[in-house]
Parts: sequence; C-alpha cells; structure tokens
Amino acid sequence: MTIRSNKKTKAEVSLQDPIGVDKEGNEISLLDILGTESDGVVDEVELKIQIRKLYQKMSKVLKSREKMVIELRYGIAGCGSKTQREIAKMLGISRSYVSRIEKRAINKLHKAFESND
Repeated sequence: MTIRSNKKTKAEVSLQDPIGVDKEGNEISLLDILGTESDGVVDEVELKIQIRKLYQKMSKVLKSREKMVIELRYGIAGCGSKTQREIAKMLGISRSYVSRIEKRAINKLHKAFESND
C-alpha cells in the first residue's frame, strides 16, 4: 500500500525543493527561479483594474466612431496601434478629421475620469 501512495506523491515537486547550486555554492530552489516581486503582481492587478475602468468609461462616454478611433489609434482593440493616416484610409475620412475625433474623445475621457476620481 505504501508503494501506491508514494507513486502519487512521487511526481509532486515543492517550490522549496533544491534544484541545483549557484556559482557561490548556495542551493537554488524553484521558488528562487519562478518567484516574482510582490510589487509586480500588485502592479499587474492595478493595471487590469485601470483597463477595466477605461473600457467602462469609453462605452459610457464616447460615441461609436470616437471609440473606434481611440481603439485603433492606441491598439486597445487587440490589434496594433495605427497612425491617423491609416485610420483615415480605413474610415474614408481625412487625417485631420481623425485628429479632431481623437482629440475630442480624449477630452471626453479626461473629463469623465476627472469627475469620478
């Protein structure tokens, strides 16, 4: 029976188990290699919260064309960021009109964030 129970735990690896030795002779564990700074995790969570807030504000405050221009311009929609000229060509409008739409949308978002924070 103990052989069967040992088989189950045989594949398990602890983060504190030593996996080797560094140049100075100190043992290295998986935790040393895989470990992240706690600040990095906090920063990532904070970034995700800010992104969610941005999407909420964009949906609430911007018109569909303004939202599209901001998403394309800054690569928010998952595709890479595009130039004003590329966006203008896609939408069949002038580059200067894209610039005006972008500026208006950013001002709306700025005011929306300013009023709630």
